[in-house]
Amino acid sequence: MANMTIKLVKSLNGRLEKQILTANSMGLRKIGDTTVQPDNAQTRGKIAKIGYLLKVTEEGGN
Repeated sequence: MANMTIKLVKSLNGRLEKQILTANSMGLRKIGDTTVQPDNAQTRGKIAKIGYLLKVTEEGGN
């Protein structure tokens, strides 16, 4: 399965609590934090909620 590298590029200050919790559930706490997540429906749903705060790079899979 392919993975996605997700980087937080905009601040969470002043965002709705739901958006902050979504970023935190992905392991993103401050600007510049990066995480690798599996490319599945759950991850894509989270990205859809806060995509404008993120930079997403897709990695090749097997």
